[in-house]
Amino acid sequence: MSPFFLTQTALFAIPVILAVTFHEAAHGFVALHFGDETAKNAGRVTLNPIKHVDLFGTIILPLILILSNAGFVFGYAKPVPVDFAALRNPRWNMIWVAAAGPAMNVALALLSTGLLYGAQTAGAQNSPFVANVLLLSIELNLVLAIFNMLPLPPLDGSKVVAAFLPNALMRAYLSLGRYGMTFLLLVLIVLPLLSERTGIGLDIFGILVQRPADNLARMLLSLIGRS
Repeated sequence: MSPFFLTQTALFAIPVILAVTFHEAAHGFVALHFGDETAKNAGRVTLNPIKHVDLFGTIILPLILILSNAGFVFGYAKPVPVDFAALRNPRWNMIWVAAAGPAMNVALALLSTGLLYGAQTAGAQNSPFVANVLLLSIELNLVLAIFNMLPLPPLDGSKVVAAFLPNALMRAYLSLGRYGMTFLLLVLIVLPLLSERTGIGLDIFGILVQRPADNLARMLLSLIGRS
């Protein structure tokens, strides 16, 4: 295994693991704040990455995307268990619990931008690895924030939308989550890869997630004088 491959793997692994760990931990901490101890009892109210890492979503999938030169990197962790019925105000507390993960990713993107600015002023041009990790952290966290706020069960955005639906419709809507991840992987990841290889041009992930994330990343980088 070449040193270049190991360096590239570390470059992607650091921000991926941090992004998904803080995302899931945020759900657990906020759920506990509103009265649900399910995540705490499962040992998920923690920043220990081992508790949150999913073998396929956090390790195998990002590596597949890297090795296939997909043009983007994506990953996810084991979902934090939340019993919304145990929340003090289930319907409205659900919004805060669901939004906590994407909000954490936005916060990490802002933090990475600030650290990159600090690294630049301290001469980070002599340490391109640090700069590249922070650049990837900005992009990845914005991708995760936007992706997870899509109103498609079981993503976090669906929980926010569900809070405003009548009970019967809310239950039917959220029940789609059992099929959601398979559908999302096919439409937002597999389809773009096939599209790129065949030239069909059905880049749904790019339109809904990657392009908005790229625009926001450029905006953040412009604030610190980096194009």
